[in-house]
Amino acid sequence: MAVRPVIISCAVTGSIHTPSMSPYLPITPEEIAGAALEAAEAGAAIVHLHARDPGDGRPDQTPEAFMRFLPRIKASSDVVVNITTGGAPTMSVQERLQPALRLAPEIASLNLGSMNFGLYEMLKRHRDFRFDWERPYLEQSEDRVFRNTFKDIAHILESCGGNGTRFELECYDIGHLYTAAHFRDRGLLPGPLFIQSVFGIRGGIGAHAEDILHMKRTADRLFGDEYLWSVLGCGRNQMFTGVQAAVMGGNVRVGLEDSLWSGPGTLARSNAEQVARMRRILEELGLSVATPAQARDMLNLKGAEAVGF
Repeated sequence: MAVRPVIISCAVTGSIHTPSMSPYLPITPEEIAGAALEAAEAGAAIVHLHARDPGDGRPDQTPEAFMRFLPRIKASSDVVVNITTGGAPTMSVQERLQPALRLAPEIASLNLGSMNFGLYEMLKRHRDFRFDWERPYLEQSEDRVFRNTFKDIAHILESCGGNGTRFELECYDIGHLYTAAHFRDRGLLPGPLFIQSVFGIRGGIGAHAEDILHMKRTADRLFGDEYLWSVLGCGRNQMFTGVQAAVMGGNVRVGLEDSLWSGPGTLARSNAEQVARMRRILEELGLSVATPAQARDMLNLKGAEAVGF
C-alpha cells in the first residue's frame, strides 16, 4: 500500500503562552503573518491561527484582529488557513465563534468538550511578567473550566454549516472522540473527519506512549477509514508524540502555541524551526510531507478561493 504524505500543521501563536515567556512568540499582525509564511515555506501545509492584541499580546478573537494578517497570508502563500474557534478559555462561545463564522475559512478548530485547562503550573518557571494581564490569566486557570458543552458544539457546527468550512476536531481525552462520533451520527460532521488528538495539557489525557496508542485504537474503532488522525504534544512532548503518530500513519502539529522549546532549556527561535525539524525527522524515516494541495485533497477542503478573506 502507498503511504500517505504526512500533513504538518503549525500552530503559530495560540492563547496558552503569554508574551513574557518567549521573545520569539508572535504577537503583532506582522509577526503572526510572517511566522505563518515562514512555517509554510519550511513545510507546513496548514497554519492554525489565533490573533492577539498587538499592544500587550493578550488573546483577541475579533474578526478585525484576524483581518490584520489573513489577507497577507492568502496573497503570499497557498498554505491552508485554519482559524480557531477555541480562542481562549476566558472567552464566551459566541465570541470565539465570530472569526470562523464571518471569514469562512477552509478549516476551523473545534474543541470537543468542557474541561479543566490548567496553565497555572507555568508560574513555577516564569515569575516576571511585562503585562498586568499575564499573571492573573495563568493563576486563575486553577479554578477555570474551558466551556464546550454539547449545545455549544452544535451551535458552532450549525452556524458554520452553510459556509463550507470543515473542522479540525481537537480531542483532549477519549470521551471527546465519542462526542465526535455523536455529532457525526447527528449529521453535523460529514467525513472525512480530521481528528487532532492533544496530549499533555493539564486536564486532558497524558502524553505516555500508551495514551497515544489508546487514542488511536479508539478512533480506529469509532471511525474506521473515515477519518484522518493528527497529533500534538504540549511542551516537551511535542516531537516524540508527533513522531510516534507519524510512524503509526498519522499527521503532526508543531508550533509555538504548543511548545516554546526546541530542546531542554532552549527556546525555539521560530515556528519554522520546529516545522523544519519535524520535516527533517519525517523524511529521514522515509515519509513524505504533504503540500497544501495534497492536504486539501486528503481533507476534502473547499479551496482558498472560497474563503471570506
